[in-house]
Amino acid sequence: MSAFSATRIGWASVTPALLWTLVFFVVPFVAMGVMSLQPKGAAGISLANYTQFFSNPSYWRALTNSLEVTLLVTLLSVLLAYPFAWILAFIVPERWQRLALMLAVLPFWTSYVVRSYSWLLVLAEKGVVNSTMVNLGLIAEPLQIANTRAATVVGFVHFFVMLLTLTIYANLKQLSPNYRKAAADLGASGVQTFIHVILPLTLPGIMVGAFLTFVLAIGDYITPQILGGNNELLMPQLIMMQIGRRGDFSSASALSLILMAVVTLAYFACAPWLKLERA
Repeated sequence: MSAFSATRIGWASVTPALLWTLVFFVVPFVAMGVMSLQPKGAAGISLANYTQFFSNPSYWRALTNSLEVTLLVTLLSVLLAYPFAWILAFIVPERWQRLALMLAVLPFWTSYVVRSYSWLLVLAEKGVVNSTMVNLGLIAEPLQIANTRAATVVGFVHFFVMLLTLTIYANLKQLSPNYRKAAADLGASGVQTFIHVILPLTLPGIMVGAFLTFVLAIGDYITPQILGGNNELLMPQLIMMQIGRRGDFSSASALSLILMAVVTLAYFACAPWLKLERA
């Protein structure tokens, strides 16, 4: 096969993906960028939408709320997912691991909206959590759990801990058992082996899962809307408010691009570990 033919086959293979990216990402992204520079009710191009974001305390607070919730969700998900993944990889017998993994991914089989409303019922004033604690005498009056940041975090963690478990489990299964044997031969304890050998080698898998969690959580609208009860404004709610209540697509575009910039910064922060994972 000639070099020319190989080049044609190569271009024919990648052209559909390039067209898909162009039509559904590049073009909308450029259109959104142009729209963000055309403030509603004003002529010409300006940075008014961006200056409004940095000068309006409620807008800025929406971003900090989103970052606080997302970072908390990511941290809790990692702390819960790692032991779960470890149990699946090293404690559950090999013949039962497929069944355990299937049970672990069951939350993915349920509608995202259904899961959020289910947690709303569980955490409600007369829900399972409050009713159980009242019946056990742990509390005298039901607690306000639903329609709070705590409820949003619980709903997020329930979903993302499974995602992180899968990424960490895959990383753990790729490790050769010889690493632990070698560490034991050199006199390392189980804790030392984990801290100095296992954890550094699985850090790329943790960072991949954490980055996916960050990206999906910071842009999520459904869970904060249902479980948060609009008591705390996050960036997705702020963006939808510009569209639904004000019909201000230019402001919504600017806010979306700012949110995308935050995600991009998060990617660059995780890039060293993400590159190590690809290597």
